[in-house]
Amino acid sequence: MAHYGIWSLFPPLLAIILAIKTRQVFISLLFGIWIGWVILNHWNFFSGTLATIQALVDVFKDPGNTRTIMFSSLVGALIAFIQRSGGVDGFVQRVNKFLANRSGNNRRMVQIIAWLTGASIFVESSINALTVGTTFRPIFDKLNIPREKLAYIADSISAPTCILIPLNAWGAYIMGLLLAQGLKDPLHIMIKAYPLNFYPILAMAMVVLVIILQKDIGPMRAAERRAKETGKVLADGARPMISTEVIALPKKEGIPARSRNMLIPIATMVVMMPVGLVYSGWQQVEHIGELPLWEAVIKALGNGSGSTAVLWAVLTALSVAALLYRAQGIFHLKELMDLTFKGVGGLIPLALLMMMAFAIGRVSRELGTGLYAAELSKQWLNPHFIPAVLFLIASFIAFSTGTSWGTFAIMIAVGIPMAQAMHVSIPLTVGAVLGGGVFGDHCSPISDTTIIASMASASDHIDHVKTQLPYALLAAGVSALLYLIAGLLS
Repeated sequence: MAHYGIWSLFPPLLAIILAIKTRQVFISLLFGIWIGWVILNHWNFFSGTLATIQALVDVFKDPGNTRTIMFSSLVGALIAFIQRSGGVDGFVQRVNKFLANRSGNNRRMVQIIAWLTGASIFVESSINALTVGTTFRPIFDKLNIPREKLAYIADSISAPTCILIPLNAWGAYIMGLLLAQGLKDPLHIMIKAYPLNFYPILAMAMVVLVIILQKDIGPMRAAERRAKETGKVLADGARPMISTEVIALPKKEGIPARSRNMLIPIATMVVMMPVGLVYSGWQQVEHIGELPLWEAVIKALGNGSGSTAVLWAVLTALSVAALLYRAQGIFHLKELMDLTFKGVGGLIPLALLMMMAFAIGRVSRELGTGLYAAELSKQWLNPHFIPAVLFLIASFIAFSTGTSWGTFAIMIAVGIPMAQAMHVSIPLTVGAVLGGGVFGDHCSPISDTTIIASMASASDHIDHVKTQLPYALLAAGVSALLYLIAGLLS
């Protein structure tokens, strides 16, 4: 695959810089996509503009993209359901009762519970961030905890949890990449690499330290001070990543507040995720009928379609919620349909943003952004510095492209041959690549996980990126130092 040299880096970096500078995420992404296709069309602005329009249309040619966008929109319907049914109010009342029976700092307790909830959902990063954000947003608001803090917690435990507990599509994908490099025992290598995957470990640990010590840094400190002193969970002028008509939807009058009206649909969605992965992956495994059941399930789980599973999960959750509410006499069919359209309409901005994120990912691939960044590293590598440098390169690629999985594919293909040629530890190399991919994806404003964390928490997207960045950079700095030390000692 060819690349366009330094111009390969220009569109994604331009989109990121403009988004942070202007706070206009849609325009910034669209401009990045446009300039990328102009470059691909040899600086012909007319052809580049037509190619940009076609690229946005072509996003829906990929069934996985379409399913993800559908899932993102339908989540709005689920949020509207659990808000209007009294499920959120009931859950808040139950948590408040739990907190009232315990002494100490309730703000700290709720944040720890949110962290534990996310750490227990390792099947898929989007489901993880979505569950934590939508479940705890009303409680955080009641306790005057800023939305930026909720988005930080949700984002910082989503991908790290999934990559540290690899009984999911993440683990299967990474093993597949290792197999492609001719490594005969990828599971053993992956297990040895996980203790060396420093960034996800440090990112999750840092969240706990921030919660327990209640010491914030950078923009998050200002956000916490604002929320405590003024009660504003959002900054003035903030634009939450979800319609206020959805997140502020009141409970229907005359019905009791029941926490099960929220917990049952959310639990259904979480449980259906691995079920969907196994079902969609069952036919993809050769000779599956000859395998022991547990091994067949694990292989099917790893070969399942994540986008299919999340779409099935949210559709099942909506169906269960509708039946649950009808059985209680809460909603008529027309009310359910009206709520569905209201919820989907509230998340149209997110669907458009996801579409643009997919489009800029494609133009980055066409330009060879990741390949060019990887090739730059070969000119100044020293064997002892390979782990640290691979971590930094992977971080840059993931930040620029908004994808950790794409980064893994590029950097494992680059890093493993380097490590073999220079006699560097393979597990250490794998850990560095995986950690860098997660870090860059974690920080990138064009990452789908970052976008979903903002959406689920109803936080301003750029505020989320800015407040999260100092913590992520601190964990990444320590990780880079550890990789440097490990490289020197290996």
